Amino acid sequence: MADDRQAMNQARSERPPGRLTPERPAVIVGAGPAGLTAAYDLVRRGGPTLVVEQDTQVGGLARTIVYRGFRFDLGGHRFFTKVKAIDALWREMLGADFLRRPRLSRILYRGRFFDYPLKPWNVIRQLGLPTTFAVLVSYLVAHLRPVRPELTFADWVTNRFGRRLFRIFFKTYTEKVWGIPCDQISAKWAAQRIKGLSIKTAAIDMCWPRAWRKTPPLQTLIHAFDYPRLGPGMMWERFAERITGAGGHVELGTRVVRLLHQNGLIESVDLETDGRARSQQVGHVISTMPVAHLVRALTPQPPSEVLAAAALLKHRDFLTVALIVDQPRVFDDTWIYVHDEGVRLGRVQNYKNWSPDMVPDPRFTCLGLEYFVNEHDDLWRMDDAALVEFASREIARLGLVEPSAIVDGTVVRMPKAYPVYDAAHLDALDVIERYLARFENLQLVGRNGMHKYNNQDHSMLTALLAVRNLFGARHDLWRVNDADGYHEEPDGASGGDEFGEAVRDMSLTQPLAPAPLAQVAERGGGLAGQSPTH
Repeated sequence: MADDRQAMNQARSERPPGRLTPERPAVIVGAGPAGLTAAYDLVRRGGPTLVVEQDTQVGGLARTIVYRGFRFDLGGHRFFTKVKAIDALWREMLGADFLRRPRLSRILYRGRFFDYPLKPWNVIRQLGLPTTFAVLVSYLVAHLRPVRPELTFADWVTNRFGRRLFRIFFKTYTEKVWGIPCDQISAKWAAQRIKGLSIKTAAIDMCWPRAWRKTPPLQTLIHAFDYPRLGPGMMWERFAERITGAGGHVELGTRVVRLLHQNGLIESVDLETDGRARSQQVGHVISTMPVAHLVRALTPQPPSEVLAAAALLKHRDFLTVALIVDQPRVFDDTWIYVHDEGVRLGRVQNYKNWSPDMVPDPRFTCLGLEYFVNEHDDLWRMDDAALVEFASREIARLGLVEPSAIVDGTVVRMPKAYPVYDAAHLDALDVIERYLARFENLQLVGRNGMHKYNNQDHSMLTALLAVRNLFGARHDLWRVNDADGYHEEPDGASGGDEFGEAVRDMSLTQPLAPAPLAQVAERGGGLAGQSPTH
């Protein structure tokens, strides 16, 4: 803790903005990756900082749940980035507790396992000769007579892999994740989601040693990643410790009720903790709360068209059923994609293979069964005991675990896990962004804060840039995920080329949710997307 205070004192030469005082601190709404990164960077520069989080645990979607000593996270959070500043922060926080882990992930389809990324010889062996022959015929037909015009996700994948492989390896899982038929998703999504990947590139990845290559592997083909020894929550718990050790404040179980504004400034926020209300004056607000909630919390209320725009923003929700299995080993994968049409299960995480310390007793295994849902649908509303029983039946049906080996289970629901990019969202965000631009001391960062389906490192980068803006930089946070559209103003810029390069690198690795075909047709373009593997 003494080291944290020393680092804070050394940073005071930068001087926090005059509007920030102990009475009017920077209020960071949300203690997920973006909020905690902003708070840590600000507090080590000497800025008075208060983090408020409505949950009782830090980390947001990247937190780690502990159930009877078993640890699991919500989605399987790989730590991988091309941004040096973010990588340095991770290593600063965890040191030797930041583990290098090999990636082993496979696709389960009709009782057979397929390596992912796809490997031609493995595909041939698992499909068998008759199906393989049909796949090759389908591929040749697609090559000789491609779908034109290439409009949908189904068209794009079929033209590069053939219709048979599209149905086996792409259709079912994509529709499970997003709840959108593949013939209603834009081809632009596939072009970015699996950019550069084809049968040819998969074969090269299998046959050509990585050490011989001059270019890095595709993002889709990354074979290793980093992971905290006790799960991703360990990272964000360490951030919170460093923030408080340097004089900042982190308040859990605290909800933002209202943001009161006047003359283009947020003057105060009304907070509620354990039913007790209080008002907190603010010098600046960095918000990671869902942008629609932020808009509705502004007092006086925004114009009706802004409120209507906020109401159009939607999310895809997520739940994990964690099963405790009385077996020391179930399978070797870190995670498995479930492409079987006969179950609703989308993905299975084996947390013990992410880190052996995720289980308290090596005789047991903890599996996370992941379901992509909409809030208030039948699975979401099912009670926990019934969900554990439902998930146990599904994993037994897949042949992964015998029902008698499942000794316990629990359920965690995560609302608003993935921002939905439907036909209305871009116009709605335009309206909201223009309105919020009038507030001099308000910035939005993070996945839900900006309604952008991004990874942890993108959320962290926007948070760092937001803090730089407090010290005179002029980063356009809404453009950070767009290398062509992002331009830092040269005058008063903080970070210079370091962050210009970081933004360019970021555009190579960040996923977005699928763009519906109707949206692309209306706007003459499309948006990238990626299945949520974090």
